[in-house]
Amino acid sequence: MRWLEQPVRENRDSSSPMIEVLPGPGEAGSRWSYRDVFDAVFALAERLRQVASAGGSRPQVGLLAHNTPAWLVADLACLVAGVIEVPVPLAFSRDQAASLLRETSLCLADEAGAQQLARWGAKDVLPPWAEVQVVDVAPLTARGRGLPVPPLAEADWVCKVIHTSGTTSDPKGVRIRAEGLGALLGSLHRRMPPGSGERFLSLVPLSLLIEQVAACYLPLLSGGTTVLLPQRAPLIGTAPGAAAELLRYIQLARPSGMQGPPMLYEGFAAIADAHPADTTAQLAQRLFGRPEPAFLACGGAPVSPNVLSNLWQRGIRVYEGYGLSENSSVVSWNTPGSWRLGSVGRPLDHVTARIAADGELLIKSTSLFDGYTRNDPSSCQVDPDGWLHTGDLADIDDDGFIYIRGRKKNVIITAAGRNIAPDWVASRYRELPEVEAAVVFGDRLDELVGFFVLASGYDEADARRAIEEFGATQLSGVERVSQIHLVLPADPSLDGLFTVTGRPVRERIWQLITEKGNVHA
Repeated sequence: MRWLEQPVRENRDSSSPMIEVLPGPGEAGSRWSYRDVFDAVFALAERLRQVASAGGSRPQVGLLAHNTPAWLVADLACLVAGVIEVPVPLAFSRDQAASLLRETSLCLADEAGAQQLARWGAKDVLPPWAEVQVVDVAPLTARGRGLPVPPLAEADWVCKVIHTSGTTSDPKGVRIRAEGLGALLGSLHRRMPPGSGERFLSLVPLSLLIEQVAACYLPLLSGGTTVLLPQRAPLIGTAPGAAAELLRYIQLARPSGMQGPPMLYEGFAAIADAHPADTTAQLAQRLFGRPEPAFLACGGAPVSPNVLSNLWQRGIRVYEGYGLSENSSVVSWNTPGSWRLGSVGRPLDHVTARIAADGELLIKSTSLFDGYTRNDPSSCQVDPDGWLHTGDLADIDDDGFIYIRGRKKNVIITAAGRNIAPDWVASRYRELPEVEAAVVFGDRLDELVGFFVLASGYDEADARRAIEEFGATQLSGVERVSQIHLVLPADPSLDGLFTVTGRPVRERIWQLITEKGNVHA
């Protein structure tokens, strides 16, 4: 775990804030210095090494926590102790959690994680031999005061098992290597603009690898602060309409940087459109609580070039990137010195990319994963020459910028033989303020079918008219949705239709549409 040596050496006794928790209604904020956090980390790592020595092999340690200081302490302690960490989203179902935790020796949890474990039933989620330890940062900090820096693991090992969605309801685990994670962080750290990690705001669950990388490790490498929301604030991807509720916390945080899915920046674009007279400084103050725009990274799904272009014209720059867990997260990224509209940037320094004969994006890098906990038809394959077949269709221009065209398995071929990228069409419909989420179908159909989640506060009939008008004026006849299925944001049928990262589970959504009928072949 060589990448940890530098921040530990430079900041072990620093009083600078490493973690800040924003205050919320009825909740006090808090700050934790680098010294406080490392004291807690080393104390907990001592306990984890005891578990490892007792078992005789490298143990798996579950992590069930909200975005709290306990999450970061537990995560770093797992890395320092050299165990295999298995972070599990609190939004998972009982069966999904059990599928990842079935081999754990110990489960670390904060208060929210312990409550969720009780709701699931610990005996139904954890193996009978697994212990549960609630991570309380303050006592750990006191216990770790004065502990020497422990030796950091040098050999490569599978340091994390990260969930990723498959073709069944159970997630499969992606096995992340310690040296692979270090290679990725080295490349990313070199590309991060100066000052972007000074106050990095975390808005999505830390159980996602990209959030761990962007909101925890990159600020740590630059001596910055990870800023966390109040515990009762919704995280993006965990509650309908969460992105719209977060604006006041973003203003309060005064972030230097953040990363999030397209829906976050679509919301920013709507605010910009509502205040056309604002200067860049005024708009930045409105969005970020400071006159300078934050560094904004976007990934996870296609975002409309119109959204990006409109924000850029107002001085708010969003840098789109691309990644997948099988590469320890990021593959390519636009940056201030290297940006192209509509692309997902150039490959990171340690990544090589090429396009296969059928248009699939292939990558080779030193941060590739160590395989899955189980395989299914959605698994990515690494060929004998070391190229990862991503399953994404892409182009690479003469300057090395990558353009994602859609999922290889998701390309729609209509009954008329026309090829359509449904993710791109869905991203255009998400430009509408009335639309919280959109999914498009049409394989072997005469017309496209659209599944739309209504944004909070909008009328269903008005939204339907807006969708119809947008398709008629902004999209070609081939791309236009003819059959509209609207779902209210609080509809219980939405449960399980989107992953924690906001990706649609297309098979389940199509099943819901066909069960309701009225699909015209």
